[in-house]
Amino acid sequence: MLTAIVSALALGFAASSSPAEFDQTHKPFDQVLHHYVKAARVDYQGLKASPEELNRYLDQVAAVGKSDFKQWNEKQQLAFLINAYNAYTLRLIADHYPVKSIKDIGSILNGPWDQPVVKLFGQTITLNTLEQGILRKDYAEPRIHFALVCAAKGCPPLRNEAYVGARLDEQLDDQAKNFLANSSKNRVEAQKHVVYLSPIFKWYGEDFGKDSRSVLKFVRQYFPEREAKELGQGEFKIKYTDYNWSLNDAASEEK
Repeated sequence: MLTAIVSALALGFAASSSPAEFDQTHKPFDQVLHHYVKAARVDYQGLKASPEELNRYLDQVAAVGKSDFKQWNEKQQLAFLINAYNAYTLRLIADHYPVKSIKDIGSILNGPWDQPVVKLFGQTITLNTLEQGILRKDYAEPRIHFALVCAAKGCPPLRNEAYVGARLDEQLDDQAKNFLANSSKNRVEAQKHVVYLSPIFKWYGEDFGKDSRSVLKFVRQYFPEREAKELGQGEFKIKYTDYNWSLNDAASEEK
């Protein structure tokens, strides 16, 4: 009898001391994005003044153990890591705001993506490590490049909702379509047989295919219907558009 009581108490203690199950809806971050992101612009001034909800979410992210994370399905893992990257980027900007560009943070030798600001799986790492050493290394998912936000006007738009595993494919496809539909970043000039793409397709070209033909095949499925049809007619040369590194700040005007 005593043994049974002790065992029950031990089980109860273990259950009460274990961390709460992570909310796969990412509700706290979803609320932050709904509140501070409008038309892909971020109210950094407001976020800096009231960072509590963002900090609460990042505390939840930091509390997730590697063993628990590995039990999630791949979509849940990807959604978690993408949201973590974007949330830590928001806090990096808010902590240094006002700045005109994310590239104003840090130094030439130790830039913004090399700052030890990401608390993940019991370690403190950089945004670069999260992107290059985890996301790109462990997941064969090129659409992450339409979801990871670098806080610049040239990058894909920041959604005003969190990514969730149950809807991840839908969300990533939507991000890709929205990004490829922006003619200032990506466009097809059929008469010249030239397709202008964001430098993202140059920096991470290998993620989209082994050569330019593979890249064009990839983007074609996300371009608007007219451009997609044009890309199917003959050979196209890739040229790259300029990248706007100015901050995606709601307080500034679109250039």
